[in-house]
Amino acid sequence: MTKTFTQIWNVAEHLETEEDMAAYLEAALEEHDPALVTAVLGDIARAKGMMQTAMETAPDGQ
Repeated sequence: MTKTFTQIWNVAEHLETEEDMAAYLEAALEEHDPALVTAVLGDIARAKGMMQTAMETAPDGQ
């Protein structure tokens, strides 16, 4: 049997703009699943934290 290798995928690393986050949340809201919306809000919060850290540590505020 062939082994399948997987990698952890972190959506927060791919939410780079406010528009990305809004589209992601909108898609979750369309599913009418409160648990999914809660998970998406957590992803967005992590993405915003990552964005803030990147902006604060970028040389010359780039």
